[in-house]
Amino acid sequence: MSRNWIAVASADHVRTGRAGGFMQVCHGKAAPLKRITPGDLVAYYSPVETLGDKTRLQAFTGCGRVKPGEPYQVDMGNGFKPFRRDLSWFDTREVSILPLLDRLEFSAGKKNWGYPFRFGLFEVSEQDMHQICVAMGH
Repeated sequence: MSRNWIAVASADHVRTGRAGGFMQVCHGKAAPLKRITPGDLVAYYSPVETLGDKTRLQAFTGCGRVKPGEPYQVDMGNGFKPFRRDLSWFDTREVSILPLLDRLEFSAGKKNWGYPFRFGLFEVSEQDMHQICVAMGH
């Protein structure tokens, strides 16, 4: 049975992953990617447009289904060798999280709704993933 995940990355990093057909989480760590399996759904939340930017974006910026295969490592130069998984990205639009907060199980009624995002990757219910995908136009 497939599971549902929210991953966290800046919007520009999500766009790079969409263009390349891959996903990456937690600054390229392998361990979180090993929790994900082929067929799982992943939605990306972007707190900011660009890593290091202080201006809030607070939007879901992409979602897709994990392709068959294992995490793999790539060499991006300068000693940075992140792990990735291949992802079939859906044709979606970016959407603010704010109107969804009261409808998502993980955030409804919670003052500190942003806490789970600190982990970089966390599992959500099928209902939450459905709400996010519909809001994004999928």
